[in-house]
Amino acid sequence: MSKEVFGTSHVPLSPAVRAGDFVFVSGQVPVVGGKVVEGGIGPETRAVLENVKACLALAGASMGDVVKTTVWLRDRGDFPAFNAVYAEYFPHQPPARSTAESRLMIDIAVEIEAIAYAPR
Repeated sequence: MSKEVFGTSHVPLSPAVRAGDFVFVSGQVPVVGGKVVEGGIGPETRAVLENVKACLALAGASMGDVVKTTVWLRDRGDFPAFNAVYAEYFPHQPPARSTAESRLMIDIAVEIEAIAYAPR
């Protein structure tokens, strides 16, 4: 099976990797234009999901192809507000998902990784 890498990063990871019919998106954070998005969990979640969408597009996939996400929240109290934004991006047949409260590597409220199934 061949592997294709998409996007560049300032850290040692690939934003998206296609392996056969699957696209793996590295954990995306709410950074736009080199700056962390302000405004709390709602705007941060929206920025993260837009970053996921952009990574998927690089590999020829879309949000509709996502079959699994993993979500890390800094504060479990943000879960309802997070879910409200998340549901906008996956309104029908949402992907399987794991969500955990976690200490994140930078001062952000949310990080999301995704796996998509997108046959060529």
